[in-house]
Amino acid sequence: MSMSKNIARLAVTAGLTAALSFGGVMAPVTMAFAEGNTTVTFSDPDYATSTTYKGIQIFKAKVTKDNGTTSVSGIEWAGTGTEIQTAVVNAIKKKDKNYSSDYAQDAADWLSAHTEGTGTDSKVASDNVFSLIAANLKDSTAWQKTNKGDASLSRLDAGYWLFLTDSADKLDGKSTDAFTSPVYAVIDGTNTTVEIIPKKSVPTVEKKILDDNKAKDDITTVPAADWDDVADSQIGQEVNYKLTGTVASNYATFDTYAYKFTDKLSTGLDYIADSAKVFALKGGTYTEISSENYTVTPADSSNENTLTVEFKVGDGDKGLKDVQGIDASTQIVVFYKAKLNKDVVIGNKDGDFGGNPNTVTLTYSNNPYGEGKGETIKDTAADFAFKLNLKKVDQGTEKGLGGAVFTIQSDDTNTKGQYVASEDNEDKNVVAGQLVTVEPGNLPDYVKFTSSRVSGKEGTIEVKGLDAGSYKVTEIQTPDPAKYPTTADPFTFTIDATYDKTNMKVNNLAATVSETGRTDIAVGELDNSAGDNKLTGTQNGIDGATGLVTITVGNTKSVGLPLTGLNGVTFTWIAGGAVLCIGVAHLIRSRKQAEESEQE
Repeated sequence: MSMSKNIARLAVTAGLTAALSFGGVMAPVTMAFAEGNTTVTFSDPDYATSTTYKGIQIFKAKVTKDNGTTSVSGIEWAGTGTEIQTAVVNAIKKKDKNYSSDYAQDAADWLSAHTEGTGTDSKVASDNVFSLIAANLKDSTAWQKTNKGDASLSRLDAGYWLFLTDSADKLDGKSTDAFTSPVYAVIDGTNTTVEIIPKKSVPTVEKKILDDNKAKDDITTVPAADWDDVADSQIGQEVNYKLTGTVASNYATFDTYAYKFTDKLSTGLDYIADSAKVFALKGGTYTEISSENYTVTPADSSNENTLTVEFKVGDGDKGLKDVQGIDASTQIVVFYKAKLNKDVVIGNKDGDFGGNPNTVTLTYSNNPYGEGKGETIKDTAADFAFKLNLKKVDQGTEKGLGGAVFTIQSDDTNTKGQYVASEDNEDKNVVAGQLVTVEPGNLPDYVKFTSSRVSGKEGTIEVKGLDAGSYKVTEIQTPDPAKYPTTADPFTFTIDATYDKTNMKVNNLAATVSETGRTDIAVGELDNSAGDNKLTGTQNGIDGATGLVTITVGNTKSVGLPLTGLNGVTFTWIAGGAVLCIGVAHLIRSRKQAEESEQE
C-alpha cells in the first residue's frame, strides 16, 4: 500500500473516531503536531464537584489538522509493555472471533469500523467493545485522574484516549450517577482544550399507590394511569403499592449487578406479610421473577418499619444478572400491600409530607469496573385518612346531648353496607375506624357509637380513620327516649378531598349531605343561632390540614303540657258515673217489682 493511501486511511479512521466521541475537539486553525500539551475538561451539570474522572491512552499517534481535516499517522500501542495491547486485543476478540491481529494499526481500524452511532449526541452502546477494554484495564496504573473540584486532565499526549467517570458522587436533588459509558476521543497533543461531555442513563425509582376503588385481582392489569402519588383509605383496608426501578444503560457491561429497594413505611402503616411480588416489565409485558433470586425483609418494629427487596450478590450469586432476559430496557417492578393502623395520621402532618407516607430508594451497582454503588433520590407516595366529629344536640337549644347511639355504614359501591367499627375488639380483631361486615339481626356493640356525656365533649362522637367517600348514618337510640321519643331519620354524607401531589398535602376538604332541605342536620360547626329550631352550619369544622369533618344532628324534645281544669273534669266523670249506677239499680228494682205483681 502506498504512503498516500495509508495516510488517507488513517485520516478516515481519525475522522470517524472523532465524530463518535462524546465531546467536541477544538480544532487549531493551522497544522498541529503531537506535543503532549492538550487539556481535557469534563462537562456535565448533573455531576457534583467531588465527582472525578480518569483517562488512559490507548494508541500513540501523530495528529495533524489542516483546514478542519484531521490526519492520524504513526499509530502505536500506548503505555509500557503489552498491558494496553493485551486489553484491547482481547476485547476485540471477544466481540469478533475472527480477529487475530496484534498490530496497533489494525486494532485502530477495527475500533473505528465497529463504533456505533454518529455525532456528538450519540453514545457508545452498553455492551460496546470500549466498555470491555475499560473493564480489562480497570486495575491499570496508567490511568490519569482528575482531582475533586477540578474536572480536567492536562498535558496529554497525541493519540487515541479512553475516558471514564472515576468516582460518581451525589449532587443535591440528583441521584448518585452511574459510571458513564466510555468516551473514545482523538487528542492532538497541542496546546488546545478538548471538552468531554459524559453520557449516562442513571437508574431511577418511582413509587405509586392505588386507590382502593381501582384495585383488581390481577394487579398487573391495572392501567398505569390509575396509579397515583396519593390515595385515601380506611383504617385496616389493604392498599396496593408499586415500586418501579430502571437499570443503567451500560447494564450489559456488568458481571454482577446489585439491586435493592429500600422502602420506609410511616408508623401509621403496616406491611401485609408475604404480599411483595417482583416482576420484570419489558415491552408492556410483566414476567414474575422467582423469589429464589431475591430476598424480602418485611417491614416491622425490628427494622424501623422498613421493607427491603434485594437481589442476592456474593457466594456465587450475581444479583440481577442471575435473572434471564434483563437488559437496559427492562424495568423491575415490586407490588406489595400495606394498611393503615391505629397510629394513622389524620389529614396533613408537620414535616415534608402529609398523610401516611412511605418513601423508597434504589441502591444499584454503578461501576462495571469496580465495587461501587449508587443510590437514587427518594420517591414518596402517601395514604390519607380523615376524622368525623358527629355531634348530637337538642334542636331547640343546640346544646350537646350525651347517650345517643348511632351506626355508620359505608355507602360506596365496593364496600356498601359494611359498618365502621367503633372500638377495638380482640375477639373480632377489628380496630376503631375499620370497616367490618356483621351478620343480620342484633348489631354487636363494636359497631355502635354513643355520643359522649363528658363535659366539654358532650354530644360528640369522634370517628378516626375514615376514607374519602360516602357513609350512611343511622340513629338507633335517642339520648333520652322519654324526652326524645323519635330518632332522626337516616342520612348519607360524603367526604371529598383534593391533593397537592407535589408536597403530599390535602389541598381541599369538603363534606356534603345528600338529604337536602333538612333542618335537623348541619355540616360544619353551628352558627350559634339557637332558638330557631333549625341547625345551620358554617365553614368551620371542615379542615383539610387536620382532616376534620364536623356534622351535627338534632333531636326535638317532646314536651307534655297539663290539661286546664283537670280536677273539675275528673269530678264530673265521677258524678256522672254515680248517677248512671243509681239509674241502673233503680231500673233493675222496678222490673223486679213488676214481675212479682204479675205473679200474684
